[in-house]
Amino acid sequence: MSAACSHLDRIGDVEPSSWGCEDCLAEGRQDWVHLRVCQECGHVGCCDSSPRKHATGHFQAVGHPVMRSYEPGEGWYWCYLDELGFELDGAPPAPSHP
Repeated sequence: MSAACSHLDRIGDVEPSSWGCEDCLAEGRQDWVHLRVCQECGHVGCCDSSPRKHATGHFQAVGHPVMRSYEPGEGWYWCYLDELGFELDGAPPAPSHP
């Protein structure tokens, strides 16, 4: 049996907060590697391969557990609390950024 995220109820229909990592942009930076969107509030943060790791920082600051890839053609999710990557059957396409 495969593990399942126990926080699916925290996934909402969110609007991404920015075209890029909103924290990096506020710092005058654009050196992120990949982007993630918080599935509870829409905060866009950079991944852990990026210098500032703002997606994880957002989770640590506010406790929103589920992020989704904000990269073209990717639709996977990550739950920080369950430490689990997953996809959802029937999920709408991931939002795209310009």
